[in-house]
Amino acid sequence: MGPRDEPEDDGVLGLAKAVKSAAKAKPRGKPAPAPKRPSIMTGAAIPTLAWPPDEDRVDQIFERLARVMPEPKTELNFSSPYTLVVAVALSAQATDVSVNKATDRLFAVADTPAKMLALGEEGLVPYIASIGLYRGKAKNVIALSRIVMEQHDGAVPLTREALQALPGVGRKTASVVLNELGIEAAIAVDTHVFRVSHRLGLANAATPDKVEAQLFRVVPEAFLPKAHHWLILHGRYTCTARKPNCLGCIISDLCPSRAGLVALGEAR
Repeated sequence: MGPRDEPEDDGVLGLAKAVKSAAKAKPRGKPAPAPKRPSIMTGAAIPTLAWPPDEDRVDQIFERLARVMPEPKTELNFSSPYTLVVAVALSAQATDVSVNKATDRLFAVADTPAKMLALGEEGLVPYIASIGLYRGKAKNVIALSRIVMEQHDGAVPLTREALQALPGVGRKTASVVLNELGIEAAIAVDTHVFRVSHRLGLANAATPDKVEAQLFRVVPEAFLPKAHHWLILHGRYTCTARKPNCLGCIISDLCPSRAGLVALGEAR
């Protein structure tokens, strides 16, 4: 029997089969990437918590916020529905402080749509040049002023549909206006509301619109008219994006994110 006729060793044969099988096997795909963090999330990590939250805990959260902020209001300066719409439209991607500095001067000379149109886009720009995206905002303010004059007899329309039809006025701006004027118990989900809602487990959705829908389902009806302001102000001054003040928070014992933030050194 020549070398070719000798029976193959079982171990060698098994190894050969294994190598052949591995060669035919499809290469393993890369592990699925971790879900992207919504761009609205900034600062310390925001957990995704189970939803809906416990009703008693939600009641306690808003009862305490109501005690320390019985009459919460927007921090934007305004004197009429028109100046409120303009101020809120200018506040997109800008702080209330920076908007107030600009509008204090602007509204002294143009606090009605007629006066704003007389000022004109180029006349408006110097007043708001310190605010981000001022060119586009100036164009929108003049355009919405013209529509208010031509289609609404100079008075800002106070329905959601009509407001959102104005240039530069989206769902969030309309919600702020309607809520502030006591027309609709709206919740405008900005970065503060989004962050606080997630940390408190009031919402776990990935977009502002979905978070708004979740908040309407879990916030008790009696607290809905002021919930927007409570969440914004709590996020602006206590539950900040970076280093939230858990030690000074009146609802920290009700917050499911506190322990994790403290353990990670992301809270103060």
